[in-house]
Amino acid sequence: MTSLTKDPSQEVELAPLLEVRSLRKAYGDRVVLDDVSLTVAPGDVVCLIGSSGSGKSTLLRCLDLLETVDDGQILFEGDDITDPRVDAKRVRRRMGMVFQAYNLFPHLTVLENCVLAPRRAHGLRSKAARERALELLERFGLAEHAHKHPDRLSGGQQQRAAVVRALCTEPTLLMLDEITAALDPELVGEVLDIVRDLAARGTTMVMATHEMAFARDVATTVCFLEGGRILEQAPPDVMFTDPAHPRTRAFLRRVLG
Repeated sequence: MTSLTKDPSQEVELAPLLEVRSLRKAYGDRVVLDDVSLTVAPGDVVCLIGSSGSGKSTLLRCLDLLETVDDGQILFEGDDITDPRVDAKRVRRRMGMVFQAYNLFPHLTVLENCVLAPRRAHGLRSKAARERALELLERFGLAEHAHKHPDRLSGGQQQRAAVVRALCTEPTLLMLDEITAALDPELVGEVLDIVRDLAARGTTMVMATHEMAFARDVATTVCFLEGGRILEQAPPDVMFTDPAHPRTRAFLRRVLG
């Protein structure tokens, strides 16, 4: 009789969505990323922590091909996107990026900001792009602001609109660069609630953040960067209770008190 018991050795392991291999980036003589390696599986939420200038934002910009790398590889969905022959615009269509400073187009309404990329970069029909954008704006409490220009919104509302704009292209990977850093403390929670919701829905994310409590609650992996290197990466329950590297311990003592 054939056994119906599942053999763990025969389980199929999901291929990584993103692999960073020995990445190096310098501006002249100043090395900002040095031998950085990272693996992100589908559904992972990877939080990058570390002091300002540690390389978190540069790493995200390299992943989004906004910066060229000097050495190493970035594999996205199995493709080497650091190959100089790669069409960066085509790669970015599968990614979403949300910046600290929102980067919404000031002359467009919130809705117009959200439908621009789906229509121009993805070829979505105007009606379909509009319906998708309105559905997301409704989901994140922005439906009543759809026809307003960004300067009519609070900082928290603008950042939520920036997240919605990124989601309108249905990205395979969402990257978030210190999205709460420019917000007043009372607005931080409303933006982080959106990211919690995305994590609960299985969205794959890599985010740089100073919000340690959020990283502890939501991340699958936390990476501590210093001097352009990932000194330690671990699940949050390990990173925040028993970090291995003395520099990680010193950083967490400083930021957590």
